Amino acid sequence: MRQNEHTVQRSRGRPPIRSDEETRRLILEAASLEFRANGYASTTMSAVGQRAGVSTKTMYRLIPTKADLFKSMCSDRIGRFMLAIDETVVGTLELEAALERILCAYGNLALDEEVIAITRLVLSERDRFPELGSAYYEGALRRTREAIEGWLRRQCDRGLIALEDPRVAADMLRGMMVMEPQRAVMLGQRGVLDAEEIAARARMCANLFLNGCRPDRVTAASPPA
Repeated sequence: MRQNEHTVQRSRGRPPIRSDEETRRLILEAASLEFRANGYASTTMSAVGQRAGVSTKTMYRLIPTKADLFKSMCSDRIGRFMLAIDETVVGTLELEAALERILCAYGNLALDEEVIAITRLVLSERDRFPELGSAYYEGALRRTREAIEGWLRRQCDRGLIALEDPRVAADMLRGMMVMEPQRAVMLGQRGVLDAEEIAARARMCANLFLNGCRPDRVTAASPPA
């Protein structure tokens, strides 16, 4: 009997091997879902691996402990923010547009539903697991502050703005941009902000900040020696 000439032959051999980078991405996505659904204490490495479709052996090879898993998850999310405000991107923009972009990127980070859920998790479980507070502070809060502080210092060096302490100013900027809406969401007083609301808030914050720290205004406001 002749075989059907149109029969599709099955491909033979092993399926394509997934890269460690792709596997790590799947693990971190699964970890975020597990942490948010079950909390830090009840999340297990095996559950994360099962959700990600990754063997336990591969899990422990790429990310050895649950603390490392949480830290890596935070760093991965902040890494996307760092790319959005890279100097190759914001360095080509005018002062106002650059700060607006930075604040918008920070708002999209800090006011994201996933990030707010992780923040709530850290606040509720940090007493039992001190490594959560350290990982969140070092991997998220400190990195965002240093990134914004670095940009502010460069603008000071260029003479575009005048600040007594760029580090304190970076903290003020972050608080002005996200603290109140983030707190309102965490307390159930409103839903997460959409992209248009975040962009409008970033624009307003940038204008308020820059109107207060331009060199001519700072000089005019300084008391006589």
